[in-house]
Amino acid sequence: MDFFGKKKKLMGSIAQRWRELSGENNWEGLLDPLDKDLRKYIIHYGERTQAVMDAFNGEKASKWVGFSRYSTEDFFSKVGLEMGNPYKYKVTKFFYARSEIQILDWFAAVESNWIGYVAVTTDEGKAVLGRRDILICWRGTMRNLEVINDIKADLVSAADILGDNGDPKVHHGWHSIYTAKDSKSVYNQASAREQVLSEVRRLVDLYQDEEISITLTGHSLGGAVATLNAVDIIANGYNKSTTKPDKEYLVTAFVFASPRVGDSGFKKVFSGLKNLHVLRIKNELDMVPSLPIPLPLLHYTHVGEKLLIDSHKSPYMKSHLDISENLVIAHQLEPYLHGVAGSQGAKGEFKLEVNRDIALLNKSLDALKDEYKVPVEWWIEKNKGMAQQDDGSWILDDHEPEPAIV
Repeated sequence: MDFFGKKKKLMGSIAQRWRELSGENNWEGLLDPLDKDLRKYIIHYGERTQAVMDAFNGEKASKWVGFSRYSTEDFFSKVGLEMGNPYKYKVTKFFYARSEIQILDWFAAVESNWIGYVAVTTDEGKAVLGRRDILICWRGTMRNLEVINDIKADLVSAADILGDNGDPKVHHGWHSIYTAKDSKSVYNQASAREQVLSEVRRLVDLYQDEEISITLTGHSLGGAVATLNAVDIIANGYNKSTTKPDKEYLVTAFVFASPRVGDSGFKKVFSGLKNLHVLRIKNELDMVPSLPIPLPLLHYTHVGEKLLIDSHKSPYMKSHLDISENLVIAHQLEPYLHGVAGSQGAKGEFKLEVNRDIALLNKSLDALKDEYKVPVEWWIEKNKGMAQQDDGSWILDDHEPEPAIV
């Protein structure tokens, strides 16, 4: 069979199996050993979340710090997810989250940052994936104020999102990221929650006559908020069109390095919902999924199924003498995706089952062994976004503008 024949066979396999791969049976029989199609499927969704971090403008000198460097129109080509990639999507909306430090009734610091996007498969992507996939991606912590959200680990009521049946409680910081808004804000007059749900509603109604799925993915903080978002979508009927409320669409979340989201009340709500499936991917050395630590007054618990991988066993990766450096690397998304490509279960060694470029390990890290001759931290904007003008001078030009949010 030639290359194109093999590629066509792969596409057909995923298109035919998409319900199984999206967890309709909670991935029974697929996780150990890890199904090869599922490896590719998980990596595909992980790459879409990595794209948010790759496009994120963290340059403090820029007036666009905290935003995407690239516009929705050419987003996937700019982050390297077009060439050689059969899974075709178009971004339909960027969404933004408000971070804040509040002392009594006074906000000591506030800011809005780009935190993710909603996308949908093109007709070409639909043929490969077997349905019209609505994709919601949430990035992990990138800004200092978001660290404050990370450590606000007290439990607060989620009744404003999920109702009070079962008394669900969730992490204060995740709840704030998801629901905070300000009528005076340019980007957060609507909360991140409202921005996402309105776009999901629009797309579900637009494609209601087709086979639809709703897939969420996120890393670290983004994994926690993606889980909350997935529960919200089902609990409040956003997986149904406004004109065909009897037809429900499958909602799946693939979350990487996700900390715990809520308490037993939240888990009870999660467990009572149909067509909702969550797969938590955890790297063996990553400590973040063990947080927040359940304590007598903090009854945190995980939801969904768990896939354990171990990138540290990879013969391609450096084994740093500094254990703290190993722990930091183990939490990053690119080593996670490398681990998905090659982990062979708790007792197995490491063997790449998916042809995924090992150079990606050094995209923003020093993780790949030196013998492979790949520069460390090679994903950088050309000239750090500085552009030469006609008169020979240089200015910082590191943002493709989006239409104003209304």
